[in-house]
Order: sequence, then structure tokens, then C-alpha cells
Amino acid sequence: MPDAPVAPRLTSFSHGAGCGCKLSPGVLAQVVGTLAPAGHPDLLVGADTADDAAVWRLSDDRALVVTTDFFTPVVDDARTWGRIAAANAVSDVYAMGGTPMLALNIVAWNVDALGLDLLGEVLEGGASIAAEAGFVVAGGHSIDDPEPKYGMAVIGEVHPDRALTNAGLRAGDVLVLTKPLGVGIATTAVKRGVATAELTDAAVGSMTRLNDHARDAAVAAGATGCTDVTGFGLLGHLRRMATESGVAAQIDVDAVPVLDGTRELLADGVVPGGSLRNLEHVRASVDVGAHDDATALLLADAQTSGGLLFGAADAGAAEEAVRSLTATGHTAAVVGRVTAGEPGTITLR
Repeated sequence: MPDAPVAPRLTSFSHGAGCGCKLSPGVLAQVVGTLAPAGHPDLLVGADTADDAAVWRLSDDRALVVTTDFFTPVVDDARTWGRIAAANAVSDVYAMGGTPMLALNIVAWNVDALGLDLLGEVLEGGASIAAEAGFVVAGGHSIDDPEPKYGMAVIGEVHPDRALTNAGLRAGDVLVLTKPLGVGIATTAVKRGVATAELTDAAVGSMTRLNDHARDAAVAAGATGCTDVTGFGLLGHLRRMATESGVAAQIDVDAVPVLDGTRELLADGVVPGGSLRNLEHVRASVDVGAHDDATALLLADAQTSGGLLFGAADAGAAEEAVRSLTATGHTAAVVGRVTAGEPGTITLR
């Protein structure tokens, strides 16, 4: 009897890894900078601050949060990829302090090479995250594409006066990060076939964890500034927050949580191309002090479905946020603080 056909490795169809496939920050800024910003009195958050989602006021006490995200495979299990992509897409709603309501699937699929059964598994994975988060998937759109991609457009809601934004950091805020770094390195290792089972499981567990508890912790901590750490890395997203908020920031490097095994992979040359681009983009704004390039590169690592980064009102609120998140299984930590200074500059301590 002939052997059963071997299922194709999804990651072999991907030129990059998850959110590491984003256009580089510099290229994106160059393109977006040529567009006239949209203006409307009910558009509370638009593209001008490069926030995680748009916010549109419906009434005095209701606003829509609108976002979209999709990417190439980061793992070879189709259902797991679907879960990761859906968790990543809905994270932008949580980063704005919102609650997701409705989503549409975004699919690019190589039918000839991958068939339809695997696509069904991807969509089932996305649907399982929607059920866990309490929102509805009501259709979507698909195209034929040699390189598979999956994600969602998600709509949520938030009170117009309570939206968290990347322009809301305040000098004196204490920075809290709610997931470990290193996912970009881990998914690159998966693609190259050199990731251990332990690292793969840890990365998948982090990427499929919803940021709803993190949102609740941010709100309880009195945060007004928040973002999720994804394709531009911790340094890239914090630099943008600090720039839009008119503040500077410090990172306590030893306090930043990192997936076990990623430092060793980095030393062995497992480096996502997106992470290298991230570091080059922020290098002029970051004072690395006594830290080496490997450390800076880890802080610039392109994350997929990363944690929230928010500014708690004070140290006590930040520590309480970490305690509450740790109790729900998160790997959260106080990682720095916001200071007065040259907007957008970051000091590593």
C-alpha cells in the first residue's frame, strides 16, 4: 500500500514570519506620509497617529473600534495558525480599551497546493478564538494566492471618553508589558525547523492568549496610553507612543520578560529580517547604554499577537496590574517608566 501523502508545511509557503512580514516602519511612513489625513468630527482616532485601530463616535456614550490584520503562516498546524491570526487581529480592539463585536475573515489561499481541508481548519481556528472572545464572525472575502494569508477585520466598541490610545502616555507613568518577547525569533526558528517543542509550545501559548484580561488590567491601572506590541517590536511601538505622546521613556532591560531559549537562538543567528529592520529604524532614538546589539535586537524583535504595553498611573497601580495578570496565567512585568524629555527617545537601563 502506498504511503499516505505528506501534508505540506504551511510555513514553507511564507517568505516571512507573521507580523514580521509588515512593511518596514520607514517604508510605511514614507507611503502614508503622502496621503491627506482624513478629517471628521466623529473620527476620534484616525491614521495620523498610527494607532492600533480607528475609533468612530456613534453617540455621546458609544464609539466603534475598527481594525484589520492578516499575515502569512507562523506555524505549520492550520488550526493553530487560524487561532493566532484571529487573536492577533482582535488584539487591536483590546489595545484601544474596547470590546469586540463582529469580524469578517480575510483569506488568500493556494487551492492547488494546499487544498480546501486545510483552509477549513484555519477558519475553524479563527472561529474558536471568536467564540472564546465573544464576537461573531459573519463572513469575509477570499482570493487565490500562491502565498497563503489569513486574518480578520474586526469591529468593537468603546466609550468615546475611555478609549486608550498610543498618544496617551504621561510623564510619570509606569510601563507594564503583558506578554514575553521573542516570538519573532521563535517563529523564525519554526520556519527553519530548528525550534524546540518547548519553545514552540510557549510561543503558541503566548500568541493564542487573548488580551482581554490585559485590557482590563490597563483600565484598572488608570492607563490612558496603550498599544499592543506586534510587528515593529517593543522599541518601535514604544518609540511611536512616546513620539505621539510628547514624552520620553526608559526601559529596565533585565525586567523585560523573554521566552526561554530565544536568546540562544539569537546568538546562533536566528534573526527575523523584520527585527533587523525595526532596530535600524529606531537606532537613532535609542540610547542603549552598556547593552549590546543582541539585547537591542531582542527588544526590537517583531512580535505576532504580542502583549499590551500600557502606562499605569503609578507604581502601585502597575504592580497590582502585574499581580492580577499573573493570577490569570500571563507573563506580565513592570518594564520601565515614562519621563519628560525629547519626544520619542528611549533609554535602556
